[in-house]
Amino acid sequence: MKGKILPLSFFLLSCAPAAAQFSGIPTGLPWMLEINPDARTAAMGNAGAASSPDANATYINSSKLAAAEEDFGASVSYAPWLRNLTNGMWLGYASAYKKLGEKQAVAASVQYFDYGTNAPFGILSNGQDLALSAMYSRQLGRNFFMGLTLKYISSNLGYAVIGGNSVEPGRTAAADISAYYRKQVKSESTGEDFTWSLGAVVSNIGEKVDYGGGMESYLPTKLRVGGGISYTATGRHRINVIADLSKLLVPTPNVNGVPYSGTYFDAIFRSFSDAPGGFKEEMQEIKIGMGAEYWYNNAFALRAGYYHQDKRKENARYVTAGAGARILKKFQADFAYIFPTYSGSPLSSTYHATLSFYLSGKKG
Repeated sequence: MKGKILPLSFFLLSCAPAAAQFSGIPTGLPWMLEINPDARTAAMGNAGAASSPDANATYINSSKLAAAEEDFGASVSYAPWLRNLTNGMWLGYASAYKKLGEKQAVAASVQYFDYGTNAPFGILSNGQDLALSAMYSRQLGRNFFMGLTLKYISSNLGYAVIGGNSVEPGRTAAADISAYYRKQVKSESTGEDFTWSLGAVVSNIGEKVDYGGGMESYLPTKLRVGGGISYTATGRHRINVIADLSKLLVPTPNVNGVPYSGTYFDAIFRSFSDAPGGFKEEMQEIKIGMGAEYWYNNAFALRAGYYHQDKRKENARYVTAGAGARILKKFQADFAYIFPTYSGSPLSSTYHATLSFYLSGKKG
């Protein structure tokens, strides 16, 4: 079995430098499940585990949905990918949530990645990945929320023959477990508001995706933790600052480049201490995202951020910027753009665009 897992793992890993979206650890469905789809998160350095709730919490931390102010929210997002290397590769995301009273929320999302018809990796041409997700979020304490996401995942890499075996569409299921803590101190007389928050998510927990012929790959199981602060003196001007740390919970290949082939459950625990370079290399696998957001009168937002991964791993380093506008208190449009910090990055000319819609419930 290990001999058949290895060719697919090397194939996925060989795509990593061009994609600039891996951490040197081979996984299945890396693009679709690893890319933050919405523009708000992308504009703040891909940080969002502890940001204020919105319709796109379905992707990054579904536990926040029970804390959402609006009774209903929906969004659609679009991001072309690797535009300097290929035509037609893109990510699409659609989500919606509904509050069930004050303490619960349910949600659903559809995530789609199209490899295009002129992919730089050839054998990935005409491939598509799809994830259908359902979420439930509940408030468990005065300031504490938890969420559960269940996913059905389908991956079709297109036509390929690896190690004499034809690659077939792979299907699997996965789950996310998330938590969110938010503490707010607010003055009703002056409008001054200070809020701090913490978020934690373990995402894509599930069996390997099987591409047939004994070829399997781990899902990009990830641990993400983050914190944030939000302040406004009068309600007219608000500043939000957030930061995330994340790490793939997938074992690092050994010194000979051979990936671990145990169960996904064993792999999660092994991933914290298996790097050939010891503790130093484990720290190099941690990704850092941070960002800030300024809102004027809850109607217009400016955002900026920074994302960093060690150059000996993913080597994805870029500055992000974006803006958002709220119209008639129901509609919101957001845009983000990536500015790589080194020349020749395949992430040049990458942007995210999101449209959202919200409805408030009756106030009793």
